[in-house]
Amino acid sequence: MTVHWGEKRYYSLDYYLKKTYGEKLYKISLDGGMTCPNRDGTLGTHGCIFCSHGGSGDFAASRTLSVTEQIEAGKQQSAKKYTGSSYIAYFQAYTNTYASLEYLETLYMEAITHPDIRILSIATRPDCLSEKILDLLENLNRIKPVWVELGLQTIHEESARYIRRGYELDCFDRAVKQLKEIGIELRKRGIDVIVHTILCLPNETEQDILKTIEYLNHQDIQGIKLQLLHVLKDTDLADIYLASPFYIPTPEEYYQLLGMCISHLRPDIVIHRLTGDGPKNLLIAPLWTCNKRQVLNQFQSYLKTHDIWQGKEC
Repeated sequence: MTVHWGEKRYYSLDYYLKKTYGEKLYKISLDGGMTCPNRDGTLGTHGCIFCSHGGSGDFAASRTLSVTEQIEAGKQQSAKKYTGSSYIAYFQAYTNTYASLEYLETLYMEAITHPDIRILSIATRPDCLSEKILDLLENLNRIKPVWVELGLQTIHEESARYIRRGYELDCFDRAVKQLKEIGIELRKRGIDVIVHTILCLPNETEQDILKTIEYLNHQDIQGIKLQLLHVLKDTDLADIYLASPFYIPTPEEYYQLLGMCISHLRPDIVIHRLTGDGPKNLLIAPLWTCNKRQVLNQFQSYLKTHDIWQGKEC
């Protein structure tokens, strides 16, 4: 049985936004001027081995600008390809709950009260969510929808140590539960959780990846980002790769893996990403991901000739 949502054969973010908000929303990457416990010496000083100097926020505007100025710059930058007037404010660079409560409240309020912002999305670590920050997020969620994006990457502890993730799996479990509900009365916070995963980490098999997907099926999450491992310049991963190259999948192999991940994923989980956005000036491998539009189009072609939902009840 072939199952699809709209024009696509999976629950895409575009489909979710158009169904929920009546239009596509453009995501504006913001830099809140923060760092990360994996960089400031609390856990380490080099960050996760794959993380660039921009803290995965390489497409954000300058942190020297105010939030409002960054939003306006993002609107101007998107004007050639986006004709709408509604946006997602995405705090992307580094760990975006790693600051004082007062600073975060000022930062988030400036973003969420901007008239063109419909959703506030915050990328962070599960070990950087204090009770007071969780309460702040709950209050913001009453103003406009708040998404919290958690960098899990993998459930496998050996891989987590390899990439220097810096927290145990049960920390992720607690964070998801705290974002959804609190206290013995299970009062609902109801904050949407989007999980970042990295596919094709060195030494992880297809079955290892599918175990991460299956684990997430049993978590109260609303979205997922499926990110192919990118090797970027000036990262520890780049040093490892250049000294002893590990295996990088071909496009065809990656499309097959994506199809398997989607077919094993709980159907109500929105898929926010299918590949990465590594800056061309930093990307070492896989170079075939540079043309994102081509990658996505080829994957759609793959889905048209492969019924990934065959025999599944959705």
